[in-house]
Amino acid sequence: MGSIYLDNNATTRTDPDVVAAMLPYFTEQFGNASSTHDFGAGVGDSVRTARRALQKLLGAAFDHEVIYTSGGTESDNAAILSALETQAGRSEIVTTTVEHPAILALAADLAKTRGIKVHYIAVDRDGNLDIDAYRRALGPQTAIASVMWANNETGTIFPVETLATLAHEAGALFHTDAVQAAGRIPIDLKATAIDMLSLSGHKLHGPKGIGALYVRKGTRFKPLIRGGHQERGRRAGTENSPAIIGLGKAAERALTLMDETQTRVRGLRDRLEQGVLHRIGHCVVTGGSQNRLPNTTNIAFEYLDGEAILLHLNRAGIAASSGSACTAGSTEPSHVLRAMGVPASALHGAIRLSLSRDNSVAEIDRVLEVLTGIIARLREASPVWQDRKGPPVAEWRDPRAHDIGVPQHV
Repeated sequence: MGSIYLDNNATTRTDPDVVAAMLPYFTEQFGNASSTHDFGAGVGDSVRTARRALQKLLGAAFDHEVIYTSGGTESDNAAILSALETQAGRSEIVTTTVEHPAILALAADLAKTRGIKVHYIAVDRDGNLDIDAYRRALGPQTAIASVMWANNETGTIFPVETLATLAHEAGALFHTDAVQAAGRIPIDLKATAIDMLSLSGHKLHGPKGIGALYVRKGTRFKPLIRGGHQERGRRAGTENSPAIIGLGKAAERALTLMDETQTRVRGLRDRLEQGVLHRIGHCVVTGGSQNRLPNTTNIAFEYLDGEAILLHLNRAGIAASSGSACTAGSTEPSHVLRAMGVPASALHGAIRLSLSRDNSVAEIDRVLEVLTGIIARLREASPVWQDRKGPPVAEWRDPRAHDIGVPQHV
């Protein structure tokens, strides 16, 4: 068996159908989508078709509610900064302690350079948001509340529909970073009060360097990038036509294959994490037992170093990660797991395994075999493991670590 890729929350393989859809727009159909001559008009039509495909994936009411960007980070920044400029007399942000750095770094900078007050809402041991604290943080000074739809490290899904309604009751806008959710769980924006939503193409088998910001019709918006009249004057710059068309095809494919993600991929995820808990022990699945993305498992191993585990996995041809690719190289433990109160004995031993529709049962079984051997060898060589004290980390929260079976069919 060749290499096995289980880091799909960092990036996904570009779908071959997406690549095929993009290729003509590098060569034969290379015109500027904003040009009125035949070279550009046909490209413009394809861009509009792609926009409608993304509108359908998101359940948006209108295709013009979709603004193309360079990716999730730009979309996040554009949403937050626009809200602060358009919500007159409001200078506070409500967000969470477990957001992606694209939100947390911006919020910290705004607090430091512009005196913006930021309310950080805590989570419990399952990664669930403290709704009462969120409600109390909202007020007449809140410009925007920004809460991710699903956490990139644990897969925990937040009740953004409810949170958006509460923000509106306080007169504030609501934004969600749906980079990990879009294409993996059903989204119907027409049925919510969400004002703005961010996504990124390369998380749903589309190309890198393209993303989108949904802005509900009627929401006041101040562009982050100013210049020409592209995107109805909301995001200047020549349209990245090949990538836009690729994102449209990726959205179309994601919608078609949503049931597979919800069933087969979820089954593979469950087979993997239950196999780890059953075979290895002294570890815990973070992020709760039910309300998680179907492709994501984050497992914290007691008294071990996650980076060492990942190094050995990589040598065996298995790609995984310790969390967000945007914080790779940091020696600090995950801010998400710290916020969840993961015990010190397991905090540094967490790895994230994120699957996709490209994975198979055979790959999962191979990962279980390899990982079991790696953990055994690392524990045998670890003086800290030999001298461990206190109850096992599984008693911190997760009852599934005891007496469970491994699904035999997926």
